[in-house]
Amino acid sequence: MMSGHTGTARGRLRSLNIVMFLPLLATVGALLVAKDAETWWQAVVLGLGVVAALVTFVKWAARDISRVALPCLIVAAAVWALGALVTGNETAFYGILVVGPLIVSQLPRHRGLAALGVTAYVAAVGAARLLVTQEHLSGVLISYVIVPAGVTAVLTGLMFPNQRFYGLVAELEEAREREAELAVIRERMRFASDLHDIQGHTLHVVKLKIALAQKLIHSDAERAEQELREVHALVSDTITQTKELAYAQRRLNLSAELENAKNLFEAAGILVRVDREAEVDAHAGELLGQVLRETTTNILRHAQARQVRITLSESGITIVNDGAQEAPLPELRGLATLRERVAGNGGELTVEQKDGRFLTAAAFPHGRSDTVLRSGKDDR
Repeated sequence: MMSGHTGTARGRLRSLNIVMFLPLLATVGALLVAKDAETWWQAVVLGLGVVAALVTFVKWAARDISRVALPCLIVAAAVWALGALVTGNETAFYGILVVGPLIVSQLPRHRGLAALGVTAYVAAVGAARLLVTQEHLSGVLISYVIVPAGVTAVLTGLMFPNQRFYGLVAELEEAREREAELAVIRERMRFASDLHDIQGHTLHVVKLKIALAQKLIHSDAERAEQELREVHALVSDTITQTKELAYAQRRLNLSAELENAKNLFEAAGILVRVDREAEVDAHAGELLGQVLRETTTNILRHAQARQVRITLSESGITIVNDGAQEAPLPELRGLATLRERVAGNGGELTVEQKDGRFLTAAAFPHGRSDTVLRSGKDDR
């Protein structure tokens, strides 16, 4: 659950790009080298262009292309020049075909001019082939100018909407994070409102009764004593209600908490699935509702979840969400407090992080939740 903000949608998309396209680029490059190279040193030259293309693609996917942009561009451009002017390898433009568009798409400005420059270079080198060969004019123009320059121009042009797509993904991700933060803020405001309802009215009444008791203490001591007894009872009741609110027990209803959790997750763009294997025990429901509320808050604040599954049994609840990374289990103060309360009522709270998933489960032994929780309420 606590995956931080590193497992972003952009990161997942770029990882998907590597898995889908890196093998394809490597295979196509290897086939071109095998087809076009007639000597071992021609294979080395063409292979350098393929390597430059693959390195650039990997760094582009990792959003770290600036570190390799210049050397890879120089290698790819040199391979195309050697292939067109020296070795006669018409597929030598493969490296510049991949490297050029990827670098151009990441430029902060003047991307149009850069795209034009890459395309012009490919066409100019291909046209220079006419100066060093006696081959037929139309064949040279098609194989070394029109096809390489045209494919480069088209692929470079396609990278612009691709970059815009990533920009939209980033905006949607930021909007989702803001919505999740707003959901947490709304939950805090709801708690603050409940706290104000409990204590605001009480403090106002206490102030008036104490003022009245001060006036009556000399003229009507019995009435003043009665007012003070009422103040004492009112304060005691307020303390009890405040404790219940702090433990999320005031008017707590598991069904209402479940509906609230679904609304919060859906507002944050998270898919929610609820499985009711059995009706939850009425006495265990209050404490399970607290676990659900705390877990919901943690997911919204800390996780990059796409899916959440909530399973309810007669005396237990299990919440599983994805988006967790392989990292040490973080400190969960809210759940740690709940673990003590669940254990104190004869149950067990389990927190696990494994294989990109985070699990929170609370369960009470069958047949014990009713008596243990009932006695816990009587003690209060």
